[in-house]
Amino acid sequence: MSFLEQVSVLILTYNEAPNIWRTLDALYSFSDVIVLDSGSNDGTIEILGRYPKVRYRSRTFDTHGAQWSYGLTSCGIDRPWILALDADYIMSSALVDEIALLSPGTSISGYRVAFRYCVFGRPLSATLYPPVVALYRRERAHYLQTGHTQKVVMEGTISYLQGIIDHDDRKPLLQWFASQQKYAKLEADHLLTSPRASLRRVDKTRLMAWPAPILVFIYTLFAKGCIFDGWPGWLYVLQRTLAETMIGIEIVDRRLRASSTGSAQGATRPASKK
Repeated sequence: MSFLEQVSVLILTYNEAPNIWRTLDALYSFSDVIVLDSGSNDGTIEILGRYPKVRYRSRTFDTHGAQWSYGLTSCGIDRPWILALDADYIMSSALVDEIALLSPGTSISGYRVAFRYCVFGRPLSATLYPPVVALYRRERAHYLQTGHTQKVVMEGTISYLQGIIDHDDRKPLLQWFASQQKYAKLEADHLLTSPRASLRRVDKTRLMAWPAPILVFIYTLFAKGCIFDGWPGWLYVLQRTLAETMIGIEIVDRRLRASSTGSAQGATRPASKK
């Protein structure tokens, strides 16, 4: 029996009409696909109806961690393995074939998968996306909210798959701006409220506000080689730089507001009598 029969695919959506059909087309070999939607109104739900293997569920979105947790526990999934995908993740045929041949031992709890970032179907030389645990044992996993996104946590050995996932988001630019504004607020919350000692070195740099956008611009353009990718490369560099700039703006704005509030309270405090 193919290992694919042990896998349920779980996808989160919200207004993903430009993307979801490409993601689902690449999953034709999987027999159980669950889409958990957050109230799409752009035609996403109508597209899902074209795929007989897709089971559709809906839940009002609050956080990514809570949404993924709901998908694991409350969408009728009973297969032992989960393939967790965003709606703009396109499985390569090589990765699907690799998963079909898996025979993991009991010590293996999940597999990390690397990304290839694409801009309108054109792959970039490199990306800032690290490999993620996309395939894992359902009963050993749970989700935590970290900053603007989620992290799957589990016990046991995490191995690596050789195949890749294409990240190819084709939603309108205005939707990207709206998402980044929300993400910037959540990331600022995380950076400003977490104990400094618990932050990674990169997060400590982001907490300084001004260096991160400059470093991201230089790193993605030159170290990652996006300068050689033409306009798609420039779009990616500018998007990543702007995303970091928005986080920096949130941090600086909050610090200035807090300082201003403190000064205003001091100015209105009654003078002490001598």
